[in-house]
Amino acid sequence: MQIHTPEWVKHAVFYQIFPDRFAIGKQPQSCLLKNPTWGEWQAPPTMQGYKGGDLWGVIEKLDYLQDLGINAIYFTPIFQSTCNHRYHTHDYYQVDPILGGNKAFKLLLEQAHQRDIKIVLDGVFNHASRGFYFFNDILENGPNSPWLDWFKIHDWPLSAYDGNLPANYEGWVNNRALPVFNHDNPDVKEYIMEIAEYWIEMGVDGWRLDVPFEITTPGFWQEFRDRVKAVNPEAYIVGEIWQDARHWLDGTQFDGVMNYLFTAPTIAFTAGNRVEMDYVRNPSYDPYPALLAPDYATKIQALLDLYPWEIQLTQLNLLASHDTARLLSIAHGDRASVELSTLLLLTFPGAASIYYGDEVGLAGALDPDSRRGFPAESDWDRELLEYHRRLIAIRHAYPALRTGTYRTIYARGEVYAFVRTLADVEILVAVNTSTESETLSLDLAELGINIQSKQLFGTAKLAQSSGNTFKIDLNPRSGCIVA
Repeated sequence: MQIHTPEWVKHAVFYQIFPDRFAIGKQPQSCLLKNPTWGEWQAPPTMQGYKGGDLWGVIEKLDYLQDLGINAIYFTPIFQSTCNHRYHTHDYYQVDPILGGNKAFKLLLEQAHQRDIKIVLDGVFNHASRGFYFFNDILENGPNSPWLDWFKIHDWPLSAYDGNLPANYEGWVNNRALPVFNHDNPDVKEYIMEIAEYWIEMGVDGWRLDVPFEITTPGFWQEFRDRVKAVNPEAYIVGEIWQDARHWLDGTQFDGVMNYLFTAPTIAFTAGNRVEMDYVRNPSYDPYPALLAPDYATKIQALLDLYPWEIQLTQLNLLASHDTARLLSIAHGDRASVELSTLLLLTFPGAASIYYGDEVGLAGALDPDSRRGFPAESDWDRELLEYHRRLIAIRHAYPALRTGTYRTIYARGEVYAFVRTLADVEILVAVNTSTESETLSLDLAELGINIQSKQLFGTAKLAQSSGNTFKIDLNPRSGCIVA
């Protein structure tokens, strides 16, 4: 079958926002909480409590994001909840009042679209929360509730809060705070489909789907795609799948997944033995052991061979997320690891995703520490910010870096190089992860490459030798882009 994916995603640079931690609106707005008590913004994050970030603050930051080159935002959940991360959904039709409610979201959607910035929401459709009305009715009415078959009830009485007693219902990863939907119930399925349609009809540009592998009802995700695409054929559907996702990327379900199969080898190559194992051992990706260039090339080629090209172009490529430690902390504060990984991220096929704050040097260990408040401007790493801005601008300026073919041309020791080709435009990217200077000698005729020796990025020394030999002198822990 012919696979169709959203055209705009192939050209997107996403910015992932954890709403409670990105920005608090400075302009006074009508809200339910007149004198809220928030946790200190720069204090270490905790599992419970709020720091008060809201959508008004995001609206005020849209100019910053546009200047950075961002043209798509992925929000972790924004619906009404009683957790700062909002994966415990209370009401799928209401944006959390702490965030500004539906009023703030509608204004954000309008102003983002005026800037040609797309908005993708987090769909938590595997489970709800104890406070979700339908489940709360069961807690109040027991076997007399009309919503019994919406969840997986095993016995009575239910114990939603007392951990000394059996919960007697299925909670996600045995967490009684997260009752799992019974997706085999047609009414549950229809309810979720209507939620998906509702927000797409409002103008949302796509859904990121939380733990979609947990929903195994036959045909569920196929119908989800059909219903969403009927409203907006260009809506983006991206799943949280950490490993081989071929089952979901057959053209009938998702347009892409969060591409941790790119994340892991890229960190292992650029950060190498700097990786803090305590931060990466338990999450569902493996940015270790350290990789040399030939091993990295092998893993990247295997990844490119895994999915159809149309899917490759709409993968959501990332270096960190709310579910991982931040790369700066994983690499023990080594900025070069972040820079080299970012260079590889922004020159790889697919949509690039930047986790809020990574562009200004925000550190963070595992959850909840990876969800720190966005730093004050005085604490920004401005060189790193400019590094991101320049690379994003280059990606936007050269279509070959977005949709061009990808071919590895050099992988020896700690030096890796590849070429992106679109029509008659060829762009070469080279990376040296070594602490020593390295020189590439490339026979352009033998490789079938035609470049003009124009350096778009980096401080490498370029030299055209006799014949077709092209030399690139790379400084330690650096990379370049050449057209």
